[in-house]
Amino acid sequence: MLQKDAIIIGAGFAGLYMLHRLRGLGMDVQVFEAGDGVGGTWYWNRYPGARCDVPSLEYSYSFSEDLQREWAWSERYASQPEILRYLDHVADRFDLRRDIAFRTRVTSAAFDDGWTVETSQGERVTARYLIAAVGCLASAPRVPDLPMFHGATHHTGRWPHEGVDLAGKRVAVIGTGSSGIQAIPEIAQVAEHVTVFQRTANFSVPARNGPMDPAYEKWFKDNHGEIRAGMRATHSGLMTTPNPDSALSAGPEARLSAFEERWERGGIAFLGSFSDLLVSEEANTAAADFVRGKIRATVTESRVAEKLTPYDHPIGSKRICVDTGYYATFNRPNVRLADLRTAPLEEFTRYGVRTTAGEHPVDVIVFATGFDALTGPLLNIDIRGKGGLPLRDKWAAGPKTYLGLMSAGFPNLFTITGPGSPSVLSNMIVSIEQHVDWIAGCLAHLDGRTIDADPAAEDAWGAHVAEVAGYTLFPRADSWYMGANVPGKPRVFLPYVGGVGLYRARCEEVAATGYAGFTI
Repeated sequence: MLQKDAIIIGAGFAGLYMLHRLRGLGMDVQVFEAGDGVGGTWYWNRYPGARCDVPSLEYSYSFSEDLQREWAWSERYASQPEILRYLDHVADRFDLRRDIAFRTRVTSAAFDDGWTVETSQGERVTARYLIAAVGCLASAPRVPDLPMFHGATHHTGRWPHEGVDLAGKRVAVIGTGSSGIQAIPEIAQVAEHVTVFQRTANFSVPARNGPMDPAYEKWFKDNHGEIRAGMRATHSGLMTTPNPDSALSAGPEARLSAFEERWERGGIAFLGSFSDLLVSEEANTAAADFVRGKIRATVTESRVAEKLTPYDHPIGSKRICVDTGYYATFNRPNVRLADLRTAPLEEFTRYGVRTTAGEHPVDVIVFATGFDALTGPLLNIDIRGKGGLPLRDKWAAGPKTYLGLMSAGFPNLFTITGPGSPSVLSNMIVSIEQHVDWIAGCLAHLDGRTIDADPAAEDAWGAHVAEVAGYTLFPRADSWYMGANVPGKPRVFLPYVGGVGLYRARCEEVAATGYAGFTI
């Protein structure tokens, strides 16, 4: 049986940087990756229009000055192919591939003094430490089984690497979350006809994407140390500075001006128009009404515009989408909206999709139905801790972690950007680097010893995560933040909403006090 110092599951942003850091500690490391290449989210999500909603320069590693200098981004918001090229470059530049086993899925992991991992290739490998870099979304897509349908079906999170020829096809797109909102405008440009099946209307803001400004890129690179330090101290891990003023204290003209300025700037910075948009219902309504007005002004058919306009959740309480031409796409003659609220989906037939309003004949079905977020990627592996306790049993009523880094009863198992950490509410690269650096520091301190989360500290942290979420409007939405997109999944607010800066300070304090809340 192969023996290693540490095993890492996943070779995306988190797994690659974790491998680099552990090598620096002189550890013998094995990475297992289900795909046949590096990239994680950006390996799997190859659907038309796939693009990051964080500016390219900010959505990149900060650990290497040379890497920062040598890589040039082509657009303000990088597309999936460009991000994957970047990660391939990182893997090659730091010679990471030699410790990665590709096309190898971890099927089980059991603790008994150390960890024993079994893989889809029939291997058994042991290690003192196990680090889950499985990501928050892409490794757990929700893909329905359609035995009757005779056409092609594709999930946005498992798009064929060779691409899909949709020219001249009748295409159904099911789902209008982030991936659907990115894919629909691209698909509509080539397909004969597109029927968009919408259960829940979502808020989306324009990206205002464009070529990278060389002068801006030079400024960022010349000052990136100071800029990155500032990002780590913010709430979101982004450069964008939120307006500290309250929307309620601003007059109508000042409110409108702030919303217009952020709308024209583009991106998720819109939610930083005022400081109280996610804590005050009245302030949130003002922002939501502004966006609703933009939808009505863009979509020419008032009936369609009304169906695309969200009313059932506060803006930002679900992941706000960032688009290029999404709402205008519904003005195209080859695009039709099917509202599943008024005419629910009944079944998939041999040749199409049937709702209570009738059958929609289609050649291809594209599922933009999302993922079992945050917990799914971990629970898809049979992980058993002390006494053979399955992680899925411990988390049956919702995930329990200390700082989103460990779960009591599962010693030496670390979860990068796990539930209970800022993760998906932040710039993921900032949160990933913070977790990787913390774990590397912890392993250096342990020097081969065993660490576990204290159950009392775990309970206290879980209560804090829930308490902070309760001060906001986030729990008001049936979102994947709450697990609401997966039938039967416990309704628990999964990420930590307290912010990147405060969270980082808490983690640093824990480490500085001898890893308070952990048992070594």
